Parts: sequence; C-alpha cells; structure tokens
Amino acid sequence: MQPFSYARVNEENTAISTVSQDETIYFIAGGTDLIGLIKDGVQTPKQVLDINSLSLDSVEVDADNNLRIGALAKLSDVARYSTVKNSYPVISEAILESASPQLRNMATVGGNLLQRTRCNYFRDPVFPCNRRIPGTSCPAIEGYNRMHAILGTSEYCIATHPSDLAVALVALGAVVCIQGKTAQRRVPINNFYLLPGETPHRENVLDHGELIVAVEVPAVSWFSNSHYLKVRDRANYEFALVSVALALEVEQNIIKSARLALGGVGTKPWRSQEAETALQGKPINEATFSTAAEVALAQAKPQQHNQFKIELAKRSIIRALSTVLLRSQEAGKKKKQE
Repeated sequence: MQPFSYARVNEENTAISTVSQDETIYFIAGGTDLIGLIKDGVQTPKQVLDINSLSLDSVEVDADNNLRIGALAKLSDVARYSTVKNSYPVISEAILESASPQLRNMATVGGNLLQRTRCNYFRDPVFPCNRRIPGTSCPAIEGYNRMHAILGTSEYCIATHPSDLAVALVALGAVVCIQGKTAQRRVPINNFYLLPGETPHRENVLDHGELIVAVEVPAVSWFSNSHYLKVRDRANYEFALVSVALALEVEQNIIKSARLALGGVGTKPWRSQEAETALQGKPINEATFSTAAEVALAQAKPQQHNQFKIELAKRSIIRALSTVLLRSQEAGKKKKQE
C-alpha cells in the first residue's frame, strides 16, 4: 500500500477548496470502501482529508415534508429513523440488507452512494481495466462474468453498481445535493450516475473536489407502500445478484402509480420506467405482474455466465410486487378494523 498523509478539516468550504486544488487528495468519512481501494492499489491518494467534523449528519423532514438525509449520516441511523421506517420503508430495508451492523455503524450515506464496483478485475490491478485505466480493456467480457451487469453495458465495461441504498433512492426519485467551490447544484439521482459508454472511468457527474452534502427524497404518501427485495448467494453480507426496489399506489385493486428500480443487474442503479408504465392503471393479477417483469428485462444483454439473471430478475420483480400488494391489503384491513 502506498503511504499517504492524513488531515482533518472542520469547515466545508475549506474541505472543498483543499481537495479541488489537488487530484491526489481524497475526502474520507467512514472509509469502508476507500480504505479497501487503497489497500488494493486501485486508488493511491497522497492525502486523505477527514470530513467527519462537518455538520452534514442530520436526518430530518423539511418544511415541505420532504426527507433530507445529510451525506455524513450513518447508515444505521438512517435505517432506524422513524420517518424512514414508516414513510420510506424501502430505504430502511435496503440499508439493513446492505452490510453488517459494524459497517452500517461506520458507513455514511454519501460514501455508500459513491462506492465503487466490486468487479474482481477492477479491484485487482494485475488486470487491465477500462474503469481503472481508460483505454486498456474489459477482461470481464471474455472472463468470468457471473456477477456482472446485463443492463446498461457497453463494449468497454460490464461492471455492476454495488449500492443497495442507491437503488432504493433511484426508485423514489431522490435528488443529490452537491456543493462545489462556488455553487451548489441539485441532480436527480437517476442522472447522477453515468452509463459506461466509452468512458467507464466516469461513474457519476461529480467533479473532483465537489462534495455530496445531502440527499432529498420527495414527500409522496404512497412511498410508505414500498419494499426492497435482495437476492444473493448467501443470506448475510453479500452483494446482490438481483435486487428490486418497489413502491406502489393501489386503489380498488388497480395500480394507480408505480416506481421500480433494479440492482445487481445494471451498470448503474436501474430504474425501469417501462415496467412502471406497464403497471400503471392495470388490475392486480398475474398477467400484469408478468408483463411488467418482461418489459423490465426486454433490453437485457447477458454475458456467458450471467444469463440466469434475466429469469431471476423477472421472478424477483413478481415476488416484490406480490409482497408489496399483500402488505397494502393487510394495512387496509387493519385500517378498517380501527
């Protein structure tokens, strides 16, 4: 591991200015991903700048009832926040499925959204990798690619995005608040992440030195009727083969509105607006579920070892739909009894 220096900063403007002027300086908060990248030799900072003293760790509801989550909020704190559990259960469930309790106590929201792919070829510098060194190659395409993406791929990269939380936030249409040296900007999270195309090393819209300061989730009443389903090789502490983040508005056995995003299958958290359209205004039945699942995977391009993900994703969508609708029905019965 290459040696690096450590510094701590107490002011947001100072932190941004310091990192902006030198591409060898990196922000660090929980460090649950960055330290691993440094140990593997994937990232080689000359200095890490500790930003844990910045006042960016709040979780609160703003004047318009939108949920605002500070970038330095710990995942464990977000998952147990009452408004998150009651009004956005898909967020809480995604976090609780994402890592061990020890990691959730350390990892921050901003860091989780910026974590990098777990592709073995990317994580091991012995291999060439377009995402790590542009213009080399993507050995995963011809290599072992069971865990890799089937949506949003290119001839330059098929690496899967790893964050569970990001999938939930994409489904809910969250907004990422970014602070730069001179201005703040707000980016819809679905636009925050970039497809690999010919530039897979460019994973999101952040410029070096820009800092995620918060994530805002809109106040939508039916987001309380949501669920996160994660399918993986083992029950605990494993990245998704397929995951589904789903929210539904249901009235008299008709799906009025839907939000659906997939994880484990895309080069970025994959919102399927086609599946949402297929669900909207349709009756609750097996045919509706199957159609939505087919539409969501219509553009899938599997590799040699991950063709199974297409059928697994379809079945996961149908299961998630069934789970959310069952919860909705039970909530309706409980409300009538009260």
